[in-house]
Amino acid sequence: MKLVPTASQTAGPFLHLGLTNKGSVGRIAGQTAEGERVRIMLWVRDGDGVPVSDAAIEVWQADALGRYPHPEDGQSTDCDPAWRGFARLALDQQGSGVFESIKPGRVSGRDNTLQAPHLNVSIFARGLLKQLVTRIYFAGDKANLEDPVLALVPEARRETLMAHPHESDPGGWCFEIRLCGDGETVFLDV
Repeated sequence: MKLVPTASQTAGPFLHLGLTNKGSVGRIAGQTAEGERVRIMLWVRDGDGVPVSDAAIEVWQADALGRYPHPEDGQSTDCDPAWRGFARLALDQQGSGVFESIKPGRVSGRDNTLQAPHLNVSIFARGLLKQLVTRIYFAGDKANLEDPVLALVPEARRETLMAHPHESDPGGWCFEIRLCGDGETVFLDV
């Protein structure tokens, strides 16, 4: 007799109904928000490189001055009113989606350090009991060299957290999330 492993208590594939059916929002910052306009084009792929078409992505980010719309932010100034700070998208059949925003400012970290501009990302998909959490940094940003979170990632794996400029789309950035296998994205234990 041969034993075949089976899935255990997986979540989904109902994510589009429960999380994004009427709540998809791909624009994090309105047209009048202060800061450098960016479009993050992202793809989610499984270990075989196959698009994960039923995933949902959430993004949290700071405004152009590094402020979050949260009472625990502690900065004395208010956030840009044309900026939301949060977005959620269902991915299409190619496992892709686009977020429109502004490049976030540097955020305070522990021990008076500054984090490099980044977006906080949660991935929800079939087979995941708990969302996966990662970050998107901007390749070539000099602040990446000083980021305390990025410094915790082995140098050989940091590339999995970098968005790269789109070749023919000014303001466009490309980012691929690999759930496992070769080139697996670094996920954070939060």
